[in-house]
Amino acid sequence: MSPEANSAPRSLAESLRMRDDASLAALLRSRPDLITPVPTDLTQLATRAGTRASVLRALERLDRFALQTAEALAVAPDPASYGTLHGLMAGDTGDPAVAAALPRAVATLRERALVWGDEDRLRLVRTAQELLAPSAQHPSPTGLGPSVQEATSGMSPGRIQEIVACAGLPSTHDSVSAVAALTALFTDRRKMAKLLSQAPEASREVLSRLVWGPPYGQVTPDPAAHLRWLLDRGLLLPTAPGTVVLPREVALHLREGRAHREPEPRPPAVEPASTHGAQVVDATAAGQAYTALATVEELLKDWDEGGPAVLRAGGLSVRDLKRTAVALDVSEPVAAFWVELAYAAGLLASDGEADERYAATPAHDEWLELPPAERWARLAQAWLTATRTPGLIGGRDAKDRTLSALGPGLDRSAAPEVRRRVLTLLAQLPAGAAPAADAVLARLRWERPLRGPRPDGEEDLRSRLARWTLAEAELLGVTGRGALSAHGRALLGGAAAEQTAGGRQSAGPGDKLPVHHRPAAPAEPPTAAEQAVAAGAAARLLAPLLPEPLDHVLLQADLTAVAPGPLRRPLAETLGVLADVESKGGATVYRFTPASVRRALDAGRTAADLHAFLTAHSRTPVPQPLAYLIDDVARRHGHLRVGAASAYVRCDDDALLNEILADKRSAALRLRRLAPTVLATQADPAALLEGLRAMGYAPAAESAEGDVLIARAHAHRTPPRTAPEPVPDGPPPPDATLLSAAIRAIRAGDLAATAPRKATGTAPARGELPRTGPAETLATVQAAVLTGEALWIGYVNAEGSASQRVIAPIRVEGGFVTAYDHTADEVRTYPLHRITGVAELEE
Repeated sequence: MSPEANSAPRSLAESLRMRDDASLAALLRSRPDLITPVPTDLTQLATRAGTRASVLRALERLDRFALQTAEALAVAPDPASYGTLHGLMAGDTGDPAVAAALPRAVATLRERALVWGDEDRLRLVRTAQELLAPSAQHPSPTGLGPSVQEATSGMSPGRIQEIVACAGLPSTHDSVSAVAALTALFTDRRKMAKLLSQAPEASREVLSRLVWGPPYGQVTPDPAAHLRWLLDRGLLLPTAPGTVVLPREVALHLREGRAHREPEPRPPAVEPASTHGAQVVDATAAGQAYTALATVEELLKDWDEGGPAVLRAGGLSVRDLKRTAVALDVSEPVAAFWVELAYAAGLLASDGEADERYAATPAHDEWLELPPAERWARLAQAWLTATRTPGLIGGRDAKDRTLSALGPGLDRSAAPEVRRRVLTLLAQLPAGAAPAADAVLARLRWERPLRGPRPDGEEDLRSRLARWTLAEAELLGVTGRGALSAHGRALLGGAAAEQTAGGRQSAGPGDKLPVHHRPAAPAEPPTAAEQAVAAGAAARLLAPLLPEPLDHVLLQADLTAVAPGPLRRPLAETLGVLADVESKGGATVYRFTPASVRRALDAGRTAADLHAFLTAHSRTPVPQPLAYLIDDVARRHGHLRVGAASAYVRCDDDALLNEILADKRSAALRLRRLAPTVLATQADPAALLEGLRAMGYAPAAESAEGDVLIARAHAHRTPPRTAPEPVPDGPPPPDATLLSAAIRAIRAGDLAATAPRKATGTAPARGELPRTGPAETLATVQAAVLTGEALWIGYVNAEGSASQRVIAPIRVEGGFVTAYDHTADEVRTYPLHRITGVAELEE
C-alpha cells in the first residue's frame, strides 16, 4: 500500500487529528456548541460533532448551495469521489457556475466537519447522511427516491430474477449480483437510452411525472399495460401494496445526472429598486430619527407618574396598548414597537411594587440629559442587538396564549443577526440606493434556506424578521426612503464597512463572482467596545442633520401657539403645562384653554409669571385674547378654597357661596353651610375640586395651615433597572483567547489519549483509565523519577471528574507526585491517592 493510502483518514476523528490549529479554530468558531464544554480530546470532539442536535444546527447554518452539495452527497455512493459529486451537481452537460462554486461548498462542509475524507473518498458525516438521505417518511429536497439496492431489499429472489431477465440481462445465481447488474444497467447512459427508446409513450410520460419528485406513485392490483412495462423492467419498483417508486439511478439518468433541478451556486443579487440622492436619504432619516426621539420622550412623559398596570402573566394589556397608541397618535403595532424599544434601551420597566405598574427608570433621566444624537444612538444600538421582537405582539405562542407587549415569549435569538444582515445588505448597495423587500428576502433565504415544509402561505421566521427590520429601520431613522443612511451605515461598525468595501472570504478556486453576488462569511457579533465605537460614530454623523432646538414660539390671536420646530426642553415642558398640544408634525400647535391655564396656576405659577414667560418666548406680541384669558382665570383662581373636613369650601364672598348652594348642579356634592363664609361636605377634597370646576368655578386646594397647595406632577421612577439581556442563539462564538486555550487543551488531551503504551497483559483498552494498585503506582512513579520517562496516568479530581494525562514525574514525597504535565503544558502536583493507575509509554 502506498504512503498516500496510509495517510488517508479512516474516521472523522483521524481527519480532525490531521488538521492544523487554524483549521480547528475555524471549526470551533463556526460551530461554537462543540466547545461547550471543551472536549477532552479530538475523539470526543468528533463524537460531539456527529450528534444529531449539533449536526442539525450546522446544517441550518449552511447557505443554499452548500446544503444542496450536502444533499447530493447524501444520495451519492458512500464514499464518493469529487468527480461523482461534480456530476451530481453539474449534470452530464456541465455547468461552469456550479464548477466554479463547488470547491467553496466542499471546503465549507469540510471546515464544519460535515464532510471528511480525501478528494476521491468524500464521506458525509453519518448523522447528516441519515438526516438528508431520502426515505418514505422524510423525502429528500432532491426529489430522488431510494436506490435499486434499497428498493429491492424486501423483494423475493425470484421476482428480482424476472426483472433482470425482462430487462435483457443474463440471469445470475444470487440476488446480490442480480441487483448489481440491474444497477449497472441503470447507470449506463447508452444502455439506458436504448432501453427507454423501446418504452411506450405512456410509459415515458409516467416517468416524466415522477422524475423530479415526489418519486412515489399509486398503482392498482392490475396495472395498465404501460405501467406493467415499467414494473417488469424494474423502472418502477414496488415499495408497499399499491405503491411504487422510481429508483434513484433511473431518475438520475432521466435528469442527465443532476441531483437538483435548479442548482443555485450564486446567491440572488440584491439590486437597487430605486435610487435617491444621498443627502435626501440622510435628511429623511434624520427627520425620522428626531420623530423617534420625540415619540419615545412623549411615551415616557405619559407614563411619568406611573404607567399601566402589569398583567398577572406579565406584559401590557390590550386596552392599555390601545390607549398608548391613541396618546402617541400611531397604530397599535407601531405603539408596541416604541414601547418595546424603550424597554430594550432600559428606559422603562416594572416598578416591582405590590400594585405593579410600568414606569420610567432612573436611566431615563440620564438619557434625557444626553445630546439628541447620542440619545438616538442609544435607542438604535438597543434595537440592533435586542432579541425581543415587537412584530410578534398580538400573535399566539406554542400554548395558544396571546403574546402581549412587554410580556414573556417575545425573544427570538435570530433577531439581532437578521437585523444586522439586512442592514449589511443595504450597506453593500451604492449610497442612496433602496432595494425591493422581496430581493432582500430572497437573498436571506439563499443564505439560510429552510429545511422541511411549511404550511401554505406561512412565512418563515427569518423572512418575517427581515420584513420587520426594514419597517422598523425606517421608523427609527436608520434608513430613509428605504436606503441606508450614513449614520445607519456607521452604526454597523467596522466589520460591515469592510464587507461594504468588498472584503470577502475567498470563494474557492475559480471563483469569479462579483462582490454583490458572493455569500458573506458568518460575521462575529461585535463586542461591547466595538458597539460603543460604532454608536459614537453614528451619533457624530447624525448630529449636524438634526434640527437645532428653538427658544421661541409664535402666538396667534385664536388662542394657539405655533412651534415652528423642536423646542428647548425647559420651554417645551413649561408650554406643555400651560397649553394643550392640538397637532403635531413639522410644526407643533398648542392651544390655550381655561383648564390649561388653571393647570399652570395649580403648578405654582402666577399670572405675572405667565405673562412674562409668553413675552420672553414669543416672536409675536402676546394677543389680547390670551392675556385676557390668563387674567380672567387668575382672577377667579383660588377665590374659593377647598380643604379637608371631610372637605370644606371657604370664601370671603358669602354671595358666591349662596350662588353655589342655589345651583342645582351642586346637589350631588351635598354641601351645607357651617358659617357665612364656609361650606362643608362629606365628599373628599379631590371630588369637591372636580365638582366645582365642572360647574365653572376655579377653586384652589389649601393645606391644613391655609396655604394654597401647588399641584405639581410627582414623577414616579422604578428602582435601578438594567436593560433586558438578549437571549443568545446557542453558545456565544468563542474569542481568540478561548479558542487558543481550547485547542491547546484538546491537543494535549488527544496526546494523552493516543500516546502508545507498552504492551502488558493488563493493558487497558483505548479510552479506559489505567488501573494499578497503590504500591505498583508508587513504584512506577518513583522509577520514572530516576529514569526521566513519561507515564500515562488516570486521574480523578476533587469534583469526581476522571481524565487521563501524560506526565513526566520530577519528585515523589508526602503522598504527592510533582510532574511536568504534557496535557496541561505546566508543572503540577497530584495526590497519589487520586491516581487510578499508571502505564508506561513506548519510547
